[in-house]
Order: sequence, then C-alpha cells, then structure tokens
Amino acid sequence: MNGKVYVVGNFKGGVGKTKTVTMLAYTSAVYNHEKTLVIDLDPQANASSVLAKTGGIDTIEKNVYDGFLQEDLQNQITPVMENLDMISAVTQFRNLPKLLMSKFPNDDLAQISYLDKLIQPLKETYDSIYIDVPPTISDFSDNAMMAADYCIIVLQTQELSLDGAQTYIDYMQYLINTYDKDLQVLGIVPCMLRPGGRVDDKVLADAKGKYGNNVLDTIVKYQERLKVYDVEGIQLKTNASKTPDQWDLKAHKVFKDVLNELDEHEQEFEEVGGKVNGN
Repeated sequence: MNGKVYVVGNFKGGVGKTKTVTMLAYTSAVYNHEKTLVIDLDPQANASSVLAKTGGIDTIEKNVYDGFLQEDLQNQITPVMENLDMISAVTQFRNLPKLLMSKFPNDDLAQISYLDKLIQPLKETYDSIYIDVPPTISDFSDNAMMAADYCIIVLQTQELSLDGAQTYIDYMQYLINTYDKDLQVLGIVPCMLRPGGRVDDKVLADAKGKYGNNVLDTIVKYQERLKVYDVEGIQLKTNASKTPDQWDLKAHKVFKDVLNELDEHEQEFEEVGGKVNGN
C-alpha cells in the first residue's frame, strides 16, 4: 500500500477547513471503506475534538507533539471507528518551531521536511491521510505541504477567502520551486454561506473564472446539521422507523459528492501527470 496524503487549507481562517477535513475523512472511511487517518497539526485541536466525539472517546492519551519529540508517529495513533484513526493535536504543539530548531539547527529543509519523514511508514498502512493545519504561513503549513501529495483548498464565498486561496497557491508554488517538491492542487471546494447572495455568487464566479475546472461543481451550502457535528461529532442516526435520518443523509451526501469529484481529479492527475497552479 502507498497511501496518498492530502493537506486541506486556506490562509484565511474560519472558511470550513476543519469541517472539510473531518467530513472527507469520515466519508472516506465509512462510505468508501478506505483505511483513513487524520493528522491534526493545529494546536487548537478542533479536528481532534470532533473526531473524539464521533468515536465516543472521552480521553485522548496520545498526540502528535509526542510523536514529533520521539521521532515516531506510529505510536501516537488513536482509533476513532472502523477504518478511521487520528493523531491528535495538543496545545503544547504550538512549540513546534522551537522543537524543529533544536532538532535541526541551521537546516531549513530538514525542519520543513520532518513530517514527511515521519509520515512515510504510515503511508504503508493507510489509503488516505488528511492533514489539518492552522491558516497561517508557518512551520505547521510548511511541514504539511512538504509531506502532502495533494492540496485541497477550501474556498468560502467571500473576497478574503479568495485572497487566502490565491496566497495559499502562491506559497505552494514557492515551495515547489524552491525545494523541487511534487505537489498539486487537487481541487478547490466552494463553501457558500448564502446561496443566491450577490457577494457569494460573484466570488464563486470569480473563482471559476480564475481556476476553471479546479473549482468543484459540488458546493457545500450552509446546513444546520453540519454545525451540530461540531458539538456532537459526525453521526448517522436512525429514526423511530429504523431508517437513516434524512438530514444526516443530506449532510453526508454533499461530502460524498465532493470526495467523488476529488477522486476523479486525482485519477486524471495519475493518468496524465498534469500540474495545477493559480497562474
């Protein structure tokens, strides 16, 4: 097995990045039956919190910071549910820059490639590995991009999010050029707060004009059920008649469609080896 690594990002916060990570990972594991791992590199640990609730986990004993300290992430895996595991973040992980400086003084490439080194054994175990990162240009995003095969960009339909997406692509291109990194934008996932809103429609049209088919046809529209998952974890409940809850099915279907589109993009990349950029 040689699993693929996906970093989900945008250099604008609050655009739905963590929700996309957790929902794509859940969909990959539950509906596609792929062995899936989430690595949470954000010291706020929001993805870890959602997945812990999803798996009914009260206490997480293992974390990514200890893995970075001990130079082994394999011992820091927490099972969430069938086919879905995570490596949890922890507040102390904010000290990553100091840790990297102490381990690799005066070696920038080693500092930003550390996760790539640690993640290699995991690619032999998992089909898909999703990385959640803070929305900043930092050692966190550097390590995630250098470890990833593909970037998935989350675009909330507001101007600042579009700017953040372009900055993300520009920075990704900088890493590609500087370190000869093989990295692709797999797709841009549009998240629309107000379907039919003038600003939302304009930003989506601008994004499609700029990035073309890289912008997915599937639009993640606001759903109250997706907000509930932040509090209660991702669920698929059944009602009194033992049939699946329709609102859960609706929320899940959106990300099944997103993942199907991303898989189609990936298949095209694997076949033709094309590059995607924001130029």
